Amino acid sequence: MAKYWFDHVHLVTKNPETTAGFYEKMFGAKRDGFLELPGGRTLVSVALDGASIKTSQPRPEPLIPNTLPEGCGLEHFGLATDNIEEALAELKASGVKCVLEVTEISPTTKIAYVVSPENILIELMGYSN
Repeated sequence: MAKYWFDHVHLVTKNPETTAGFYEKMFGAKRDGFLELPGGRTLVSVALDGASIKTSQPRPEPLIPNTLPEGCGLEHFGLATDNIEEALAELKASGVKCVLEVTEISPTTKIAYVVSPENILIELMGYSN
């Protein structure tokens, strides 16, 4: 069985810089990443005592029906796994709905998305060296 551990929380906001700044100013989080995403979106990441909070604008097309007010709020949480292909196969065999198959986003990172019974989006993260 694949092993899992917490990776991040992803917040959707109209202004990722402002949202990340809030966590920096109010809680002492430290900026640790910035990415240009497809479609002109940006992702700003901050670290807070070992936890990662990622912020970006809404997706043009949500992976599941959008239930967030004005498209903003908690989009998903991420779980890292030691074997993303095995993990996704096990989850699908157990009846978990997959909305994005394993996708390589960089030479060292693969992702997939599944949905909980309550329609909560869960990102699976697979890292390699």
